[in-house]
Amino acid sequence: MINDMKEAQQKVIENYVDSYNAFDTSGMIKNLHEDVIFENYTSGKVDLRTDGKEAFAQQSEIAKQYFSHRKQTIKSWQFDDAQVTIQIDYEGILAIDLPNGMKSGETLKLQGKSIFEFKDGKIYRIRDSS
Repeated sequence: MINDMKEAQQKVIENYVDSYNAFDTSGMIKNLHEDVIFENYTSGKVDLRTDGKEAFAQQSEIAKQYFSHRKQTIKSWQFDDAQVTIQIDYEGILAIDLPNGMKSGETLKLQGKSIFEFKDGKIYRIRDSS
């Protein structure tokens, strides 16, 4: 039973990451809970939060404009009672100039993690940090 739950959660997360990499918002939100909470942490501080599936989808559409290519690669998995943590390598090619001085066409590389919490078999909370 526990292995079935882990396999189901892993499949949902893999679909989410694959959809993210393909710029497919509808695929990303397919397995999100209606009340999903998304938080992005940079240097330990929340710099973006959305509440609800619709707000997540809107932010996803905005974020697609920032990159001409993006790819999250899952490096490791950790399954706990209440959450699943993945370590990721991230690479994106900028489609726009950023305020930090990075220019369109430059490659952004990061390492980070995403923590997923589930409710009713769907992703209820996502916490990304890099």
